[in-house]
Amino acid sequence: MRPDWDDYFLGIATAVATRADCTRRQVGAVIVKDHRIVSCGYNGAPPGQPGCLSGACPRGKLSYEEIAPMSSYDTGAGSCISVHAEQNAIIYGDYARMVEGTIYITDNPCDGCMKMILGARISRIVTPSLMISASSLRVGGNPGIGGAGGDLTGRSVRNHP
Repeated sequence: MRPDWDDYFLGIATAVATRADCTRRQVGAVIVKDHRIVSCGYNGAPPGQPGCLSGACPRGKLSYEEIAPMSSYDTGAGSCISVHAEQNAIIYGDYARMVEGTIYITDNPCDGCMKMILGARISRIVTPSLMISASSLRVGGNPGIGGAGGDLTGRSVRNHP
């Protein structure tokens, strides 16, 4: 069966995530406009810097018992050297082409990535569990998704882990 566009681009985001340089999570993001890929990104150390897989990340050295998922990535023992997938997709993309586009992410965006998505004027966010109209979002609203508030629609996705 031919996948719908959302399943198709989430599948591509899943493939992009395999390039992630992280021992804890592999996240991929694809920005699309008019059914064409504008940019993609995965989580990893900045270019030219040692990465998590080489042991350079303090967070990557800790177990989930020592540092809980979704705890602060920027401070303390759980600090992370990685640039997030969404951030890489945005900074390496052509801004004019991503405005009013859709970002497909293999996981829900954190607060910082949500700010960047909104700042880049991306109009729709799709993850394996959510489909969000960014026009209805504001930072700091609903803590259920990266601190963003707005209309959140549940999503059933086939063929994605």
